[in-house]
Amino acid sequence: MDVTEKTSRSLVIEGIDLRLLFGQNDVFLRIIEAHIPTTIIARGDSIVVEGSPREVGQTIRLLNDFVTRIKQGDFLTDQYVNYAISMVQENGFGPADHISTEALLTNSLKKVIKPRTIGQTNYVDAVDKNDLVFAIGPAGTGKTYLAVAMAVAELKAKKVNRVVFTRPAVEAGESLGFLPGDIRAKVDPYLRPVYDALYDMMQPDKIRKLLELGVIEIAPLAFMRGRTLNESFVVLDEAQNTSSAQMKMFLTRIGEGSRGVITGDITQIDLDDRRSSGLVKVQKILKGIDGIKFIYLTEKDVIRHRLVRDIIKAYDRHENPRRNK
Repeated sequence: MDVTEKTSRSLVIEGIDLRLLFGQNDVFLRIIEAHIPTTIIARGDSIVVEGSPREVGQTIRLLNDFVTRIKQGDFLTDQYVNYAISMVQENGFGPADHISTEALLTNSLKKVIKPRTIGQTNYVDAVDKNDLVFAIGPAGTGKTYLAVAMAVAELKAKKVNRVVFTRPAVEAGESLGFLPGDIRAKVDPYLRPVYDALYDMMQPDKIRKLLELGVIEIAPLAFMRGRTLNESFVVLDEAQNTSSAQMKMFLTRIGEGSRGVITGDITQIDLDDRRSSGLVKVQKILKGIDGIKFIYLTEKDVIRHRLVRDIIKAYDRHENPRRNK
């Protein structure tokens, strides 16, 4: 008869309120037990974990990670708990010690904006150390939001004189011709995610003023042709929908004292010929150039609803059956 070895270990918790560690109605402990088959018992200021030696060890490392996260000043969330579980199971360590605790800025609702995963931390660090950064990854990984946050932070710190956000206006099943208004009104829906992020970080009247002064510019990619952008923080969003010529045009707009961030998801290319994507080609063309960094985010960096990560993985399995065998 195969008898699985069982063990138990205790963890003494000091310096934090256990309610922050357990969550409302012990929800975080229940999430752990659902993913790692252990039994977690709270006894005063200590926690006893019972199960197989391997799984008990994982749970102890996970709880220590939660304690570190709380002591860093962050509240645990379902998203973080699930992320930490996947990190411990796959890599043997939790993410708390590897995620930046430095705030990028405080938004209009007094909420601190900072990286929430290791991948996002690598992204922010890359922008800090390089003049040109490509952030490539699936929806929900914070590519656009963090780019806007970093741009606003640089502007507030007077490290740049203006910020420019741009996107290609590619028809993803919709027709520009049927949208009302002039060309700017027609392309504004494509730029809405940038507006949404911006309005989450600054007061509306402040944004309107900076837009009027040209300190903040939000425009379709076609409006970038023939320009030189000096002392600017420039963001190209949805770059997977650029042609190779458009990508080259954008990259050669960046002038003295400027920095560029290019974001995109190569699984969501809306071009007729996916192989013609400028974001796909640029990875080979600019590989190894000093001052240019490519950051690859994955479904582990998704910070939307917990189901988004599962949806991305499900589509990946469907679209790449050979790779996932």
